[in-house]
This record gives sequence, C-alpha cells and structure tokens, in this order.
Amino acid sequence: MGQIERLADLVVRAGVNVQPGQGVVVDSDTAHLEIARAVVEAAYRAGAGWVEVIFTDGPIQRSAVDHATVEELSASRPWALARIAEWRAAGVASIGLVGDPDPHLFDGADPARVAARRHDEVRARRDAMFAGMRWSLVAAPNPGWAKQIFGEPDVDRLWAAVSTAMRLDSADPVAEWQARTATLAARAKQLDALELTAVHYLGEGTDLAVGLPPNARWTGGGLIDHDGIPYLPNLPTEEVFTSPDRRRADGTIRVTRPMVIAGQLITGLRVTFKGGRITEVWADEGGDVIRAQIDADEGARFLGEVSLVDRDSRIAKAGIVFHNTLYDENAGCHVAWGQSFPWSVEGGLAMTPEQRVDLGLNQSGVHTDVVIGGDGITVTGTGPRGTVDIIRDDEWVL
Repeated sequence: MGQIERLADLVVRAGVNVQPGQGVVVDSDTAHLEIARAVVEAAYRAGAGWVEVIFTDGPIQRSAVDHATVEELSASRPWALARIAEWRAAGVASIGLVGDPDPHLFDGADPARVAARRHDEVRARRDAMFAGMRWSLVAAPNPGWAKQIFGEPDVDRLWAAVSTAMRLDSADPVAEWQARTATLAARAKQLDALELTAVHYLGEGTDLAVGLPPNARWTGGGLIDHDGIPYLPNLPTEEVFTSPDRRRADGTIRVTRPMVIAGQLITGLRVTFKGGRITEVWADEGGDVIRAQIDADEGARFLGEVSLVDRDSRIAKAGIVFHNTLYDENAGCHVAWGQSFPWSVEGGLAMTPEQRVDLGLNQSGVHTDVVIGGDGITVTGTGPRGTVDIIRDDEWVL
C-alpha cells in the first residue's frame, strides 16, 4: 500500500470511522484529485453505501472574488442549505481534503471579498457536526504546498514529512493513532479534575490571560458521536482544548507560525485583547485579511478556543513550518477566535444557543486558529487548588 492509499485508509477508518451502508461526502480541491480517488476507494472498501466528491478549484474561486460583490459572495443559497440538512438527517460522514495548492492565489485581491463567506452554510455544516455528524479534515500533499514550505515543488519531500506527522511510517497507523489519542484523552481528564477557571499563556511576545466558563470540559484524542462511534475531527491532532468565556481575555499574543487564510499568507501577526475583544491587529504581511475577517460578524473578534500542545507533538518534532493550519496548530499551543465548541461545557450539547451564550461561549461563522506556542512557552491554570503549571518551556509538566 502506497502513501496515498495509507493516508486514505487512515482518514476513512480512524478519521470519520465509516460504518457499513453510511453515506460519505468528500470536499476536495481539483489539485487533490488522486488523493480524493483513493479516499473514495477506501470508503467503499470500508462499506460505505455511497460516496460523493464535491470539488472546488482555485482559479475558479479567484474569478468569483475578482468579479462578484461581497453581497453575492455571501448570499444565501437555499438549495445548498437543503442539501446539508439532508446529509445531517441521513447521518452522512464528511471528509475534507485541505492543503492549499496556491498560497498566493488571492494576492492583490480585495480583502473584503476574500474574507466573504456564505455564513448560513458555514453555520449549517457546523450545526450538523455539533448534532453528531462525524467529520474529519486531512491535509493533502500537492506541489503548491510543497513549494510554499521548501521553495520548490518537492512533493516527495513533503510526503516524507507528512508521513512522519501522520504516523504513516508505522506498521499500523490506525493503532498508532489510537495510542496517541489515549494519551491526549488522559491529559484532558487531568485538566477536568483541576476544575480550572482560567489559563495564562506566557512567552516571547505573548502574555494572555483567558477565563473559562463554569464546568468547562477539556477535549483530547477525538470525539464520540451519539451512537458511541469514535472519530478524529482533525488528522493529525496533538492538542487538548476547550472553549473559554468569550468575555474574559486580556493581553497580547504573538503568532509564532505563518498562516494562510483564503489563499493569502499572514506573517508576523500580533493581536491584542481587552475584555475578551480583539482591539488591535498588527502583521508584517496579510494584516488586512485578518482585519476583514474579524469584522465578519459580531462574534469574530472573540475567542472560541484555547488549546494546549507541547513539544512531544510529531509536528513539532518535524522541525518545519508546514504553512498549513491543520498541521501548524498541532505544533504548539494555540488559540482561535470565532466559534466555540458546545461540548466544552458540561451538558452543553443539550443547551440552546442562547444558554451557551449566557455561559460565555462564543458564536460566529469564523473559527481561526493561530499558534502562539513553541520554545519558551509556559501555560499555567488557576482553579480551586490555586495556580498550577501545565506546560513549562514547551513541555507538559502537569
């Protein structure tokens, strides 16, 4: 079995954990055609009843950004919402192949158009996932992504790095991930036992205090759907995370890894929070994209996630910047502004959106992860037992 087939098998069996007769939807760029075909084959081998691939294409997206208005790019499409509702009702599994084939695709484009989203569709997909729809995102190697990392389209070198990060180099990648996720789940239980009310990130350029809602619960090692079927929403995953009280974030963060948003590279990003709200944004490159994004809706300027990752991460050990959020967010501690996770408070899935908001959870069509960890990062937590060290100099010490 080659690398592509091993990757496809992993996302089907460990990622969404396809069950016999289940429908599967695959979102893929045309640049990932070969990998998409392998995922379809693996899904049918796992017993899927049907598999549909929905392709996007970079140049086609650029045409839309160049010629359509912000209103047209964000307009509601009832037929698309109906399709998502049908997927949700049918218990479809969703696989997303990511990995930007052209990180400079939107250079020179209007930032407001680049940031435009059909937020009702984003919310519908998000709500379907929160309602138990199993999903998994996995990065697909391609020449454009390789060039962004190495300066040349060396896909073989990229596959070698991806194989290490994804544990494809082991005899049984699925078993390897089961062992890793067990470790992450144990860390989440440790944190739950502390009943933390706040966490504090401290590192070069970062000094951020974040409050947590009552009965906050940490997640690590994947999720379990309503039928008791385990799955991994992100592959790879090296994090333990929860959602904060959106009203309680104060300080400044320095983003330690470049990121790509809507095809535009963001470097040297620094962000200030006051009273939970993003008040200032600086960047060496791509700052206008961030400013446009945090104006997308009322919740976009507030945090929806705080996450803990230490140097034991396979991505951190790879020693390279992947220029891909799915990977780079698993190289170090990170936070995300935008949408919260309803399961991050006890009983949250059974609550109404209004009840979650009252507890301090955030609502937004945006969810953007930014890495603030790496060498020197320290994270402490405060709770009934006082203040405890969780990560010291990028090492898990709890």
